[in-house]
Parts: sequence; C-alpha cells; structure tokens
Amino acid sequence: MTIELIQRPALSQRLKQETADQHERMHQLMAQGAPFSSRAAYGCFVTAQYLFQRDVEHLFHDSAVQAAVADLHVRGRQEASLADLADLGMTVPNEPLASKAVLMPAALGWLYVSEGSTLGAAFLFKDAQAKLGLSAEFGARNLAAYPEGRAVVWRRFVSSLDNEQIAPEEHDAIIAGANAAYDRFGALLTRYFQLV
Repeated sequence: MTIELIQRPALSQRLKQETADQHERMHQLMAQGAPFSSRAAYGCFVTAQYLFQRDVEHLFHDSAVQAAVADLHVRGRQEASLADLADLGMTVPNEPLASKAVLMPAALGWLYVSEGSTLGAAFLFKDAQAKLGLSAEFGARNLAAYPEGRAVVWRRFVSSLDNEQIAPEEHDAIIAGANAAYDRFGALLTRYFQLV
C-alpha cells in the first residue's frame, strides 16, 4: 500500500488565488477614480493611500509581526504618503485606525496587500511622472520603489510568508486578514474618489 502525500499550496499561492477577485476590484476602483486625470484626483488617491499605510504600519509594532517579517524597517509608505500630501497641498485626514484590533496571523494578510501594492505601483509611478509631472522627490514618493528595488523586497516578503514557521492552520486567518485589508482600502478609495 502506498501513501500519497497531499501537497499543500504555498501560502503566497493561496493568497494570490483566493484574493484575485479583490485585487481586480481595486483595479476597477482605480479606473473609476481616474487618479491621473488631475493632481486633485491624484491627491484623493494619496489620501486613501496614507490612511491605509497608517493602518498597516500600526501592525509593525506587534512583536509577533516583527518576528515573522524581519525587515519591517524597510517597508511601509506612511511617511512617503504624508510628504506627498504636503507637496500636493492636501489636508491630512484624522480618523481612527482601522487595524487597532488586528493581530497575528491576520496582520500578515494586511502586509500582503500593502506589499503587493508596492510591487504593482511601478505602473502607477510611471503615470504619475508622465501625466502629472510628479517624482520620487515630489508628490509620488508613495509610489516609488524601495531603495533595494521592488522585486527584491517582494521576494523576501514571499519567503517570510512561505516559511515553515507559519503553521498551515494559520493560513485561513492570514487570507481573511488580506480580504479585510482589501475591504478597507476599497472603502477608502470609494470614499475619497467619491464613487458613491
């Protein structure tokens, strides 16, 4: 009698597959909001980005998150978004954190959404430069690559996700965290783009 081992998909694969609809919804909201149609519209995007990044970076203070993702100090775009808001003459919003009750392992799902958006921001950064005349030094810091490059930092994050120290029974909670993060960012885009 032979025993077949069931190969579980890696956590990063599950996250990609099981949040694909949410990812597509963000693309649709961005298309509807047309952030590169004017600096004012782009400022609405940066406002949503700032609030979401603030939610994510709040999670960096959790020692369990620090243990799971060793290079948190190179991640996050809250300060970049804040500087961009100042460049654009936008008011800094003051509202409660949405991630106050988020703990490990769900926190990793929030980081997945943030880091994935950093990887995908290369195209947005090009539009900010070409259509609005912004740059990594003015107005589009939040879209710029990490100093080490997008792909390098992303691969390191994926390695953290697919680490054996994250038990398979935690995967569902991480995916739920990613969906909650997508819901938060979607709600922010909807509100600040005034899509309702």
